[in-house]
Amino acid sequence: MTHDDLVGGRQAGFIGGACRHRGILQVMEIGATAVLFIVAATLGNMAYARIDDLAPPEDLGQTWVEIEGVVYGAKPNELGPIGGGAGYQRTVTDGDYRVATVEALRDALETAQPGEVVYIEPDADIDCTALVFAETLVLEIPGGVTLASNRGQDGSRGARVYSDAFATRPLIRTAGPNVRITGLWIRGPDPKRRLDHHSRAFSNPERTEPKEKSGYYYKLPMSDGINAAHPGLEVDNCELSGWSHAAVFATDCHDVHVHHNYIHHNQLNGLGYGVSHSRAQSLIEYNLFNYNRHSIAATGRPPDAYEARHNVELEHSLSHCFDMHGGRDRKDGTNIAGQWIKIHHNTFRSPARAIAIRGVPQETAEIHHNWFFHGKPDGAVISPWPTGGDTHVRLIDNAYGVERPALLDENK
Repeated sequence: MTHDDLVGGRQAGFIGGACRHRGILQVMEIGATAVLFIVAATLGNMAYARIDDLAPPEDLGQTWVEIEGVVYGAKPNELGPIGGGAGYQRTVTDGDYRVATVEALRDALETAQPGEVVYIEPDADIDCTALVFAETLVLEIPGGVTLASNRGQDGSRGARVYSDAFATRPLIRTAGPNVRITGLWIRGPDPKRRLDHHSRAFSNPERTEPKEKSGYYYKLPMSDGINAAHPGLEVDNCELSGWSHAAVFATDCHDVHVHHNYIHHNQLNGLGYGVSHSRAQSLIEYNLFNYNRHSIAATGRPPDAYEARHNVELEHSLSHCFDMHGGRDRKDGTNIAGQWIKIHHNTFRSPARAIAIRGVPQETAEIHHNWFFHGKPDGAVISPWPTGGDTHVRLIDNAYGVERPALLDENK
């Protein structure tokens, strides 16, 4: 049993708990083969239960530190807690259309006009799986329309909109500018890391050519939660999990605002992004990240750029947390890693490398006033290392360490 199989769970405790929960220990006498079959079936069924039960932590503890009167790390703002949920101040509780089924949701989105709200009932369970298989369903939101539920109100997790079809790409798409998606629980089909699949694709000695390796890898269908190709998308107070490519994928657009969300278990090895960009620009703030491969990523094709501030990266990350690809990743003969990057006032609790900029930004990468739980600034915190000079990366005024956070950047 691998970490991949249990989606980052504790193996022994999880298996024991699953067995006791299903009464499997009562049937041990029927034979090893039957027992193994029941355990396997149980674990398969438990995969989503484990993800679905993973609500955000009720108490994040101290997410920022003050040193000489200056704040380092992520500090909540007037809209409510980091990650949204209970206490969020812009929760939507009604709409011009109230729906509770996938058919009614699709009809409302086809009718809604700019300025209107399509509201999904809090207890709705919108299963899009069959329509994705049968009709390649994509829920398209017209420009200026809000799709909403009530995450955080009276303990609500928000209406659940989901697909179990691996080839869900995407589940939701903008059909015009200035779309808002708020208060929903948008769950994808594949929360696993699938380390074995990645190894079979890229480490199998029988596959020697890059095209053979990538061809095998992409035989596994990929999924996206939200795709934006229009400016002005706002995604707030949502829970986004289980998307093997990206929970939010912004392409050829700008003014994307992703804030106060809980974004977790988007971690397919090789892909697995919380928020991803391709020739897009965004503001990403007050989000809670956990169990992603990269919580923020970008192809690095100009004008790719993002500002990430007041986000909390929790303990688990398959690879580095915040990312910007360079020319070598795209194989376009350049060393360009986006137009610009601003990473400030974030808290990084994961032992993984916090930031990787895999080339040279056209302008600069400004990294300051973050709180890194790493003990000191070095290559375990950021790549490239050292920063400065021709890297166009400025690493200044950050706090390091847990027990006694200190300002250790050399130019401080």
